[in-house]
Amino acid sequence: MQVILMEKVANLGILGDIVKVKDGYARNFLIPTKKAKRATAANITEFEEKRALLEKAQQEILAKAQDLGQKLEGLVVQIEHNAGVDGKLFGSITNTDISEALKARGFEVEKSAVRLPTGPLKQTGEHAVSIALHADVVPTITVSVVTA
Repeated sequence: MQVILMEKVANLGILGDIVKVKDGYARNFLIPTKKAKRATAANITEFEEKRALLEKAQQEILAKAQDLGQKLEGLVVQIEHNAGVDGKLFGSITNTDISEALKARGFEVEKSAVRLPTGPLKQTGEHAVSIALHADVVPTITVSVVTA
């Protein structure tokens, strides 16, 4: 299916690109999240009319993400959790736990933005975690897991 991108999508394209994607990806993710529209003649002309307005809105979103990214870069978040003698956690620290810890510090971060490349944290110690605020803004924070 051909779609016109309404914002920058990682590994796909930038605002205004007409790309061919699998039907399910378009129907189930891109279109419902308003990241893309079907590339019909009517939608293309409508996009061209609104292009300047959409680009300005995307610049504002990027500026907010960069501002938050600068504040988050290098931040250390401490999370207490029960652990055994060897440092292995009873349970695990997930992206939800990290998002809630950031909210407690005053940073509004969606849990879907927290990237845990090796899965949930299951050991005490310090772990580097990426926060995907925007396709271009991915600051790294340190999550320090300590025994409660």
